[in-house]
Amino acid sequence: DKTGEEAPAVLCPFSNIKMGFGDLSSQQGLQCLNEYLADKSYIDGYVPSQADAAVFKSLTSAPAAELIHALRWYNQINSYETSERTTFPGEARELSSYGPAGASAAAAAAPADEDDDDIDLFGSDEEEDEEAERIKAERLAAYADRKSTKKVVIAKSNIILDVKPWDDETDMNEIERLVRTIEQDGLLWGSSKFVPVGYGIKKLVISCVVEDDKVGIDFLEESITSFEDFVQSVDVAAFNKI
Repeated sequence: DKTGEEAPAVLCPFSNIKMGFGDLSSQQGLQCLNEYLADKSYIDGYVPSQADAAVFKSLTSAPAAELIHALRWYNQINSYETSERTTFPGEARELSSYGPAGASAAAAAAPADEDDDDIDLFGSDEEEDEEAERIKAERLAAYADRKSTKKVVIAKSNIILDVKPWDDETDMNEIERLVRTIEQDGLLWGSSKFVPVGYGIKKLVISCVVEDDKVGIDFLEESITSFEDFVQSVDVAAFNKI
C-alpha cells in the first residue's frame, strides 16, 4: 500500500523487553507498532488472530498516513466486522504480551553464529607440517558440518483473493467449499467472509498462506476459475511477503 511517505525509522524503546508496544494512544507507541509491522502481515502468525483483534481494539483511530505499515495492517483488520473479529483464531491475552521482544537475547546469541567468511580454511602461510595439516582438517570438517546443518529459510506469502460469482443466485457457500477443495503442497487456506458488491451480489474474500517456490498466483487463479459454473472471476486483493 502506498498511502504516503514512510515514517523515519525510530528505535522502539520496548524492543529489548517484553512490554508490547507501550502506549498506543501516543505517537511513540504507534511508531513502535509501525516498526514492528514493517516485515509482518499480522501481529502474530500468518492469518488474522486474537492478537490482531486485541491490538486493533486498543487503537482509537487509524494510524497516520506516514505510518504505512501500521495503516496497511489497520485497514486490513478494519475490513472485518466486529462480530467477525471475535471469531479470529487464538486466545486473547494481555495487550502487553504482544509486540517486539527478545532483541537483547538475540543480540547476546549473535556472536556464537560466526560469519562463514571469517573462517580461515587453510591456516597461516607457515611451512606445512603434521600439526598444521591436522588443524586444517579439523577446520574443514567443522565448516562442512556447519554448512550441512544450516537451516533453510522457506519464503512464504500471505495472499487475499476476491472470488466473484456470476449473479446474486449463485450459492456462495458452495463457492467457498469448492475453493477449499483445492489442495497443493505449500498451500494453507485461512479465514474467509462474504462481502456485498452491489445489486444483491456478494463476493468471497478468502486468505491463504503459500510457499513461494511451490504455489503461485497463476495456479490459484486457474484452479478457482475452473469452477466455471459458479465463478466469474478471481482478483488478488492483497499480496504480502511473510
